[in-house]
Amino acid sequence: MNTQQSIQLVNFATGGGGLVVALMGFCFNLFFLHRDRWSRNFFTAFFSLVIAYIGSSLVTSISLEILGRGFSGLTRVSLFGESLFSSMLMPLLTCFLLHCAGDVWQKQPITKIVLSLWCAYFLALILTQFTQVIYIITPENTYSRGPLYPMLLIVPALLMLLNLAALWRRRHRLSRRQVTAFATCLLIPLICMVIQMFSYGLLMIVIGTSVGAAVMFVFTLGDHVERYVLQQQEIARQRSSIMVLQMRPHFISNTMMSIYYLIRQDPEKAERVTLDFTNYLRRNFTALAREGLIPFSEELEHTRAYLAVEQVRFEGDLFVELDAPYTDFCLPPLTLQPIVENAVRHGLDPELDPLRVTIRTRRTDRGGVITVEDTGPGYSPADDNAPHIALANIRERLRMMCGGTLEIAPRETGGTRVTVTIPRDGVGRFPKRESEAPPPT
Repeated sequence: MNTQQSIQLVNFATGGGGLVVALMGFCFNLFFLHRDRWSRNFFTAFFSLVIAYIGSSLVTSISLEILGRGFSGLTRVSLFGESLFSSMLMPLLTCFLLHCAGDVWQKQPITKIVLSLWCAYFLALILTQFTQVIYIITPENTYSRGPLYPMLLIVPALLMLLNLAALWRRRHRLSRRQVTAFATCLLIPLICMVIQMFSYGLLMIVIGTSVGAAVMFVFTLGDHVERYVLQQQEIARQRSSIMVLQMRPHFISNTMMSIYYLIRQDPEKAERVTLDFTNYLRRNFTALAREGLIPFSEELEHTRAYLAVEQVRFEGDLFVELDAPYTDFCLPPLTLQPIVENAVRHGLDPELDPLRVTIRTRRTDRGGVITVEDTGPGYSPADDNAPHIALANIRERLRMMCGGTLEIAPRETGGTRVTVTIPRDGVGRFPKRESEAPPPT
Protein backbone atom coordinates (compact mmCIF):
# COMPACT_ATOMS: atom_id res chain seq x y z
CA MET A 1 0.00 0.00 0.00
CA ASN A 2 1.51 3.31 -1.12
CA THR A 3 1.28 6.67 0.64
CA GLN A 4 -1.62 7.88 -1.47
CA GLN A 5 -3.68 4.81 -0.68
CA SER A 6 -2.90 5.18 3.01
CA ILE A 7 -4.13 8.77 2.94
CA GLN A 8 -7.30 7.69 1.15
CA LEU A 9 -7.92 5.00 3.76
CA VAL A 10 -7.43 7.51 6.62
CA ASN A 11 -9.79 9.97 4.93
CA PHE A 12 -12.52 7.36 4.47
CA ALA A 13 -12.08 6.06 8.02
CA THR A 14 -12.20 9.58 9.44
CA GLY A 15 -15.26 10.52 7.43
CA GLY A 16 -17.03 7.28 8.26
CA GLY A 17 -16.28 7.65 11.98
CA GLY A 18 -17.45 11.25 12.01
CA LEU A 19 -20.61 10.28 10.16
CA VAL A 20 -21.39 7.56 12.71
CA VAL A 21 -20.87 9.97 15.61
CA ALA A 22 -23.11 12.57 14.00
CA LEU A 23 -25.83 9.99 13.33
CA MET A 24 -25.64 8.80 16.94
CA GLY A 25 -25.92 12.37 18.20
CA PHE A 26 -28.85 13.06 15.88
CA CYS A 27 -30.75 9.95 17.01
CA PHE A 28 -29.93 10.55 20.67
CA ASN A 29 -31.25 14.10 20.48
CA LEU A 30 -34.33 12.97 18.56
CA PHE A 31 -35.50 10.21 20.87
CA PHE A 32 -34.73 11.64 24.31
CA LEU A 33 -37.51 13.96 25.34
CA HIS A 34 -36.04 15.52 28.50
CA ARG A 35 -34.71 18.59 26.70
CA ASP A 36 -35.81 22.17 26.21
CA ARG A 37 -37.03 23.21 22.77
CA TRP A 38 -34.01 25.44 22.04
CA SER A 39 -31.45 22.73 22.74
CA ARG A 40 -33.42 20.11 20.83
CA ASN A 41 -33.72 22.35 17.75
CA PHE A 42 -30.05 23.37 17.88
CA PHE A 43 -28.66 19.85 18.12
CA THR A 44 -31.07 18.61 15.47
CA ALA A 45 -29.80 21.29 13.09
CA PHE A 46 -26.16 20.89 14.19
CA PHE A 47 -25.97 17.14 13.68
CA SER A 48 -27.96 17.41 10.43
CA LEU A 49 -25.38 19.85 9.06
CA VAL A 50 -22.49 17.68 10.24
CA ILE A 51 -24.07 14.65 8.55
CA ALA A 52 -24.60 16.64 5.34
CA TYR A 53 -21.05 18.03 5.47
CA ILE A 54 -19.26 14.74 6.11
CA GLY A 55 -21.56 12.97 3.66
CA SER A 56 -20.66 15.52 0.96
CA SER A 57 -16.97 15.09 1.79
CA LEU A 58 -17.24 11.31 1.42
CA VAL A 59 -19.05 11.70 -1.90
CA THR A 60 -16.27 14.02 -3.09
CA SER A 61 -13.62 11.47 -2.12
CA ILE A 62 -15.51 8.63 -3.79
CA SER A 63 -16.06 10.68 -6.95
CA LEU A 64 -12.40 11.69 -7.18
CA GLU A 65 -10.66 8.54 -5.99
CA ILE A 66 -12.95 5.76 -7.13
CA LEU A 67 -15.34 6.92 -9.86
CA GLY A 68 -12.85 9.15 -11.66
CA ARG A 69 -13.38 10.29 -15.25
CA GLY A 70 -16.91 11.34 -16.20
CA PHE A 71 -18.04 12.39 -12.73
CA SER A 72 -16.71 15.93 -12.59
CA GLY A 73 -20.28 17.28 -12.19
CA LEU A 74 -20.81 15.13 -9.10
CA THR A 75 -17.51 16.32 -7.68
CA ARG A 76 -18.42 19.96 -8.27
CA VAL A 77 -21.82 19.58 -6.54
CA SER A 78 -20.41 17.65 -3.57
CA LEU A 79 -17.59 20.18 -3.11
CA PHE A 80 -20.10 23.00 -3.10
CA GLY A 81 -22.23 21.21 -0.51
CA GLU A 82 -19.16 20.39 1.57
CA SER A 83 -18.14 24.06 1.75
CA LEU A 84 -21.70 25.31 2.30
CA PHE A 85 -22.71 22.91 5.08
CA SER A 86 -19.47 23.32 7.02
CA SER A 87 -19.75 27.12 6.94
CA MET A 88 -23.32 27.04 8.25
CA LEU A 89 -22.15 25.45 11.49
CA MET A 90 -20.53 28.69 12.69
CA PRO A 91 -23.61 31.00 12.66
CA LEU A 92 -25.55 28.18 14.29
CA LEU A 93 -22.96 27.89 17.07
CA THR A 94 -23.05 31.67 17.53
CA CYS A 95 -26.80 31.69 18.12
CA PHE A 96 -26.66 28.76 20.54
CA LEU A 97 -23.72 30.25 22.43
CA LEU A 98 -25.60 33.53 22.92
CA HIS A 99 -28.72 31.66 23.99
CA CYS A 100 -26.83 29.58 26.56
CA ALA A 101 -25.29 32.78 27.94
CA GLY A 102 -28.74 34.31 28.39
CA ASP A 103 -28.54 36.83 25.53
CA VAL A 104 -31.18 37.50 22.89
CA TRP A 105 -29.16 36.51 19.84
CA GLN A 106 -31.17 38.69 17.41
CA LYS A 107 -30.14 41.84 19.32
CA GLN A 108 -26.41 41.14 19.65
CA PRO A 109 -23.93 42.95 17.34
CA ILE A 110 -21.88 39.79 16.92
CA THR A 111 -24.88 38.08 15.31
CA LYS A 112 -25.02 40.71 12.58
CA ILE A 113 -21.25 40.51 12.01
CA VAL A 114 -21.30 36.72 11.79
CA LEU A 115 -24.26 36.66 9.43
CA SER A 116 -22.70 39.36 7.24
CA LEU A 117 -19.45 37.41 6.97
CA TRP A 118 -21.33 34.22 6.17
CA CYS A 119 -23.34 35.95 3.43
CA ALA A 120 -20.10 37.23 1.93
CA TYR A 121 -18.69 33.71 2.10
CA PHE A 122 -21.80 32.29 0.42
CA LEU A 123 -21.50 34.80 -2.46
CA ALA A 124 -17.82 33.91 -2.85
CA LEU A 125 -18.78 30.25 -2.92
CA ILE A 126 -21.29 30.92 -5.70
CA LEU A 127 -18.66 32.83 -7.71
CA THR A 128 -16.24 29.96 -7.22
CA GLN A 129 -18.44 27.78 -9.41
CA PHE A 130 -17.74 30.08 -12.38
CA THR A 131 -14.03 30.78 -11.87
CA GLN A 132 -10.83 28.83 -11.29
CA VAL A 133 -9.15 31.09 -8.75
CA ILE A 134 -10.24 29.06 -5.69
CA TYR A 135 -10.11 25.49 -6.95
CA ILE A 136 -10.13 23.74 -10.30
CA ILE A 137 -12.09 20.66 -11.39
CA THR A 138 -11.10 19.48 -14.83
CA PRO A 139 -13.40 17.63 -17.23
CA GLU A 140 -11.34 14.52 -16.45
CA ASN A 141 -12.52 14.87 -12.82
CA THR A 142 -9.25 15.91 -11.23
CA TYR A 143 -9.07 18.44 -8.44
CA SER A 144 -6.43 21.09 -7.75
CA ARG A 145 -6.25 24.26 -5.68
CA GLY A 146 -6.36 27.67 -7.31
CA PRO A 147 -4.12 30.61 -6.43
CA LEU A 148 -6.70 32.10 -4.04
CA TYR A 149 -7.63 28.83 -2.31
CA PRO A 150 -6.82 30.18 1.20
CA MET A 151 -9.63 32.72 0.71
CA LEU A 152 -12.09 29.84 0.98
CA LEU A 153 -10.85 29.15 4.51
CA ILE A 154 -10.22 32.66 5.82
CA VAL A 155 -13.89 33.57 6.38
CA PRO A 156 -14.71 30.34 8.31
CA ALA A 157 -11.58 30.96 10.38
CA LEU A 158 -12.75 34.50 11.15
CA LEU A 159 -16.16 33.14 12.16
CA MET A 160 -14.49 30.73 14.57
CA LEU A 161 -12.35 33.49 16.06
CA LEU A 162 -15.42 35.67 16.58
CA ASN A 163 -17.17 32.81 18.34
CA LEU A 164 -14.12 32.24 20.53
CA ALA A 165 -14.11 35.94 21.47
CA ALA A 166 -17.83 35.75 22.30
CA LEU A 167 -17.19 32.63 24.37
CA TRP A 168 -14.40 34.34 26.31
CA ARG A 169 -16.57 37.36 27.12
CA ARG A 170 -19.45 35.18 28.31
CA ARG A 171 -17.50 32.40 30.00
CA HIS A 172 -18.69 33.43 33.49
CA ARG A 173 -22.30 32.97 32.44
CA LEU A 174 -21.78 29.43 31.20
CA SER A 175 -21.19 26.18 33.02
CA ARG A 176 -17.77 24.57 32.89
CA ARG A 177 -19.12 21.80 30.66
CA GLN A 178 -20.54 24.35 28.23
CA VAL A 179 -17.30 26.35 28.06
CA THR A 180 -15.31 23.17 27.42
CA ALA A 181 -17.71 21.95 24.74
CA PHE A 182 -17.82 25.26 22.84
CA ALA A 183 -14.07 25.84 23.11
CA THR A 184 -13.22 22.35 21.88
CA CYS A 185 -15.77 22.52 19.08
CA LEU A 186 -14.21 25.78 17.87
CA LEU A 187 -10.48 25.37 18.51
CA ILE A 188 -9.94 21.92 17.01
CA PRO A 189 -11.58 22.72 13.63
CA LEU A 190 -9.74 26.07 13.60
CA ILE A 191 -6.37 24.39 14.09
CA CYS A 192 -7.22 21.80 11.45
CA MET A 193 -8.29 24.57 9.08
CA VAL A 194 -4.94 26.35 9.48
CA ILE A 195 -3.11 23.08 8.79
CA GLN A 196 -5.32 22.48 5.75
CA MET A 197 -4.24 25.80 4.23
CA PHE A 198 -0.64 24.59 3.98
CA SER A 199 -1.15 20.87 3.35
CA TYR A 200 -2.90 18.67 0.84
CA GLY A 201 -4.10 15.11 1.11
CA LEU A 202 -5.55 14.48 4.54
CA LEU A 203 -9.00 15.97 5.09
CA MET A 204 -7.96 17.90 8.20
CA ILE A 205 -11.15 19.98 8.37
CA VAL A 206 -13.25 16.80 8.26
CA ILE A 207 -11.15 15.42 11.10
CA GLY A 208 -11.64 18.61 13.14
CA THR A 209 -15.37 18.67 12.47
CA SER A 210 -15.68 15.00 13.42
CA VAL A 211 -13.95 15.67 16.72
CA GLY A 212 -16.19 18.71 17.25
CA ALA A 213 -19.25 16.56 16.58
CA ALA A 214 -17.98 13.99 19.10
CA VAL A 215 -17.51 16.71 21.71
CA MET A 216 -20.99 18.06 21.12
CA PHE A 217 -22.34 14.51 21.32
CA VAL A 218 -20.65 14.03 24.70
CA PHE A 219 -21.99 17.43 25.76
CA THR A 220 -25.49 16.33 24.74
CA LEU A 221 -25.12 13.08 26.66
CA GLY A 222 -23.68 14.78 29.76
CA ASP A 223 -26.33 17.48 29.66
CA HIS A 224 -29.10 14.89 29.45
CA VAL A 225 -27.64 12.78 32.26
CA GLU A 226 -27.27 15.84 34.50
CA ARG A 227 -30.83 16.93 33.83
CA TYR A 228 -32.09 13.40 34.46
CA VAL A 229 -30.20 13.13 37.75
CA LEU A 230 -31.51 16.52 38.90
CA GLN A 231 -35.04 15.52 37.97
CA GLN A 232 -34.71 12.24 39.87
CA GLN A 233 -33.31 14.07 42.89
CA GLU A 234 -36.21 16.52 42.78
CA ILE A 235 -38.69 13.64 42.49
CA ALA A 236 -36.99 11.91 45.42
CA ARG A 237 -37.11 15.13 47.46
CA GLN A 238 -40.80 15.59 46.71
CA ARG A 239 -41.55 11.96 47.51
CA SER A 240 -39.64 12.30 50.77
CA SER A 241 -41.63 15.41 51.66
CA ILE A 242 -44.88 13.60 50.92
CA MET A 243 -43.79 10.63 52.99
CA VAL A 244 -42.85 12.90 55.87
CA LEU A 245 -46.24 14.59 55.71
CA GLN A 246 -47.91 11.16 55.82
CA MET A 247 -46.15 10.53 59.13
CA ARG A 248 -47.70 13.46 61.03
CA PRO A 249 -48.74 12.39 64.55
CA HIS A 250 -52.27 11.08 64.94
CA PHE A 251 -52.53 11.58 68.65
CA ILE A 252 -52.66 15.40 68.82
CA SER A 253 -56.37 15.63 69.55
CA ASN A 254 -56.19 12.83 72.14
CA THR A 255 -53.27 14.56 73.87
CA MET A 256 -55.15 17.85 74.02
CA MET A 257 -58.10 16.11 75.64
CA SER A 258 -55.77 14.43 78.14
CA ILE A 259 -54.30 17.81 79.08
CA TYR A 260 -57.81 19.23 79.37
CA TYR A 261 -58.80 16.63 82.00
CA LEU A 262 -55.42 16.82 83.79
CA ILE A 263 -55.76 20.55 84.36
CA ARG A 264 -58.39 19.86 87.05
CA GLN A 265 -57.12 16.51 88.29
CA ASP A 266 -53.37 17.16 88.45
CA PRO A 267 -52.31 20.70 87.38
CA GLU A 268 -48.62 19.96 87.93
CA LYS A 269 -48.73 16.94 85.67
CA ALA A 270 -50.73 18.95 83.13
CA GLU A 271 -47.95 21.55 83.04
CA ARG A 272 -45.34 18.86 82.51
CA VAL A 273 -47.32 17.20 79.73
CA THR A 274 -47.96 20.56 78.08
CA LEU A 275 -44.21 21.28 78.10
CA ASP A 276 -43.38 17.83 76.69
CA PHE A 277 -46.12 18.13 74.09
CA THR A 278 -44.90 21.59 73.04
CA ASN A 279 -41.35 20.25 72.76
CA TYR A 280 -42.64 17.36 70.66
CA LEU A 281 -44.59 19.65 68.29
CA ARG A 282 -41.67 22.05 67.93
CA ARG A 283 -39.31 19.25 67.00
CA ASN A 284 -41.89 17.72 64.69
CA PHE A 285 -42.39 20.96 62.77
CA THR A 286 -38.61 21.48 62.64
CA ALA A 287 -38.17 17.98 61.22
CA LEU A 288 -40.81 18.63 58.56
CA ALA A 289 -38.83 21.65 57.36
CA ARG A 290 -35.51 19.79 57.17
CA GLU A 291 -34.47 18.33 53.83
CA GLY A 292 -31.13 16.71 54.66
CA LEU A 293 -29.87 14.42 57.38
CA ILE A 294 -29.98 15.39 61.06
CA PRO A 295 -27.96 14.28 64.12
CA PHE A 296 -29.37 11.20 65.83
CA SER A 297 -29.34 13.09 69.12
CA GLU A 298 -32.03 15.46 67.77
CA GLU A 299 -34.17 12.55 66.63
CA LEU A 300 -33.70 10.90 70.02
CA GLU A 301 -34.87 14.01 71.89
CA HIS A 302 -37.88 14.19 69.58
CA THR A 303 -38.70 10.59 70.48
CA ARG A 304 -38.21 11.25 74.22
CA ALA A 305 -40.71 14.11 74.07
CA TYR A 306 -43.25 11.92 72.29
CA LEU A 307 -42.84 9.06 74.78
CA ALA A 308 -43.13 11.42 77.76
CA VAL A 309 -46.56 12.49 76.51
CA GLU A 310 -47.68 8.93 75.80
CA GLN A 311 -46.54 7.67 79.20
CA VAL A 312 -48.78 10.22 80.85
CA ARG A 313 -51.73 9.28 78.64
CA PHE A 314 -51.21 5.54 79.24
CA GLU A 315 -49.83 5.65 82.75
CA GLY A 316 -49.15 2.13 83.99
CA ASP A 317 -49.66 0.61 80.52
CA LEU A 318 -46.50 1.86 78.74
CA PHE A 319 -42.91 1.34 79.87
CA VAL A 320 -39.81 2.45 77.98
CA GLU A 321 -36.22 1.25 78.18
CA LEU A 322 -33.53 3.33 76.48
CA ASP A 323 -30.05 1.95 75.84
CA ALA A 324 -28.39 4.28 73.32
CA PRO A 325 -24.65 4.62 73.88
CA TYR A 326 -23.99 5.53 70.23
CA THR A 327 -25.52 8.81 69.12
CA ASP A 328 -22.83 10.50 67.04
CA PHE A 329 -24.22 9.83 63.56
CA CYS A 330 -26.82 11.27 61.20
CA LEU A 331 -30.04 9.97 59.70
CA PRO A 332 -33.14 11.30 57.87
CA PRO A 333 -35.50 13.33 60.04
CA LEU A 334 -38.55 11.55 61.44
CA THR A 335 -36.98 8.10 61.36
CA LEU A 336 -36.94 6.88 64.97
CA GLN A 337 -39.97 8.77 66.28
CA PRO A 338 -42.49 7.32 63.77
CA ILE A 339 -41.13 3.81 64.40
CA VAL A 340 -41.69 4.21 68.14
CA GLU A 341 -45.08 5.83 67.55
CA ASN A 342 -46.03 2.91 65.32
CA ALA A 343 -45.05 0.46 68.09
CA VAL A 344 -47.12 2.35 70.68
CA ARG A 345 -50.19 2.84 68.49
CA HIS A 346 -50.42 -0.79 67.42
CA GLY A 347 -48.92 -2.41 70.49
CA LEU A 348 -51.12 -1.03 73.25
CA ASP A 349 -54.11 -3.24 73.98
CA PRO A 350 -56.21 -2.97 77.16
CA GLU A 351 -56.74 -6.74 77.10
CA LEU A 352 -52.99 -7.49 77.04
CA ASP A 353 -50.15 -6.89 79.45
CA PRO A 354 -48.56 -3.43 79.61
CA LEU A 355 -46.52 -2.57 76.54
CA ARG A 356 -42.76 -2.39 76.87
CA VAL A 357 -40.75 -0.54 74.22
CA THR A 358 -36.97 -0.86 74.11
CA ILE A 359 -34.73 1.43 72.05
CA ARG A 360 -31.09 0.42 71.51
CA THR A 361 -28.21 1.69 69.40
CA ARG A 362 -24.91 0.03 68.66
CA ARG A 363 -21.94 0.39 66.39
CA THR A 364 -21.02 -2.32 63.87
CA ASP A 365 -18.63 -2.72 60.96
CA ARG A 366 -21.43 -1.76 58.56
CA GLY A 367 -22.41 1.39 60.45
CA GLY A 368 -24.85 2.42 63.15
CA VAL A 369 -27.74 0.15 64.09
CA ILE A 370 -30.93 1.24 65.82
CA THR A 371 -33.24 -1.42 67.24
CA VAL A 372 -36.79 -0.79 68.44
CA GLU A 373 -38.52 -3.71 70.13
CA ASP A 374 -42.00 -3.93 71.60
CA THR A 375 -44.00 -6.59 73.43
CA GLY A 376 -47.19 -5.96 71.51
CA PRO A 377 -49.34 -8.43 69.55
CA GLY A 378 -46.60 -8.93 66.94
CA TYR A 379 -45.95 -8.23 63.29
CA SER A 380 -47.74 -9.93 60.43
CA PRO A 381 -46.67 -9.46 56.78
CA ALA A 382 -50.36 -9.19 55.92
CA ASP A 383 -50.42 -5.89 57.80
CA ASP A 384 -48.17 -4.13 55.27
CA ASN A 385 -51.06 -2.21 53.78
CA ALA A 386 -52.40 -0.98 57.10
CA PRO A 387 -50.45 -0.31 60.33
CA HIS A 388 -47.03 -0.76 58.76
CA ILE A 389 -47.41 1.69 55.91
CA ALA A 390 -45.45 4.23 57.97
CA LEU A 391 -42.56 1.77 58.22
CA ALA A 392 -42.62 1.28 54.45
CA ASN A 393 -42.36 5.05 54.01
CA ILE A 394 -39.43 5.24 56.42
CA ARG A 395 -37.67 2.40 54.58
CA GLU A 396 -38.03 4.28 51.28
CA ARG A 397 -36.75 7.54 52.77
CA LEU A 398 -33.74 5.76 54.28
CA ARG A 399 -32.91 4.19 50.93
CA MET A 400 -33.20 7.46 48.99
CA MET A 401 -31.48 9.80 51.46
CA CYS A 402 -28.61 7.76 52.91
CA GLY A 403 -28.65 4.22 51.56
CA GLY A 404 -29.96 2.91 54.87
CA THR A 405 -32.14 -0.14 55.46
CA LEU A 406 -35.10 -1.02 57.66
CA GLU A 407 -36.00 -4.58 58.60
CA ILE A 408 -39.09 -5.81 60.45
CA ALA A 409 -39.15 -9.15 62.22
CA PRO A 410 -41.11 -10.83 65.04
CA ARG A 411 -39.47 -11.25 68.44
CA GLU A 412 -38.95 -14.76 69.72
CA THR A 413 -40.86 -13.98 72.91
CA GLY A 414 -43.64 -12.07 71.14
CA GLY A 415 -43.87 -8.60 69.76
CA THR A 416 -42.00 -6.88 66.95
CA ARG A 417 -38.41 -5.88 66.29
CA VAL A 418 -37.56 -3.06 63.86
CA THR A 419 -33.88 -2.71 62.90
CA VAL A 420 -32.52 0.36 61.13
CA THR A 421 -28.98 0.33 59.72
CA ILE A 422 -27.25 3.58 58.78
CA PRO A 423 -24.17 2.94 56.58
CA ARG A 424 -20.87 4.50 57.58
CA ASP A 425 -19.66 5.56 54.12
CA GLY A 426 -20.43 9.19 53.48
CA VAL A 427 -23.31 9.39 55.93
CA GLY A 428 -22.79 8.66 59.60
CA ARG A 429 -20.18 10.11 61.90
CA PHE A 430 -19.28 7.62 64.56
CA PRO A 431 -17.24 8.29 67.71
CA LYS A 432 -13.74 6.94 68.11
CA ARG A 433 -14.60 5.73 71.56
CA GLU A 434 -17.78 4.82 73.33
CA SER A 435 -19.67 7.62 74.97
CA GLU A 436 -21.52 7.31 78.19
CA ALA A 437 -24.93 5.80 77.82
CA PRO A 438 -27.80 7.90 79.21
CA PRO A 439 -29.60 6.39 82.17
CA PRO A 440 -32.54 4.17 81.17
CA THR A 441 -36.00 5.60 81.60
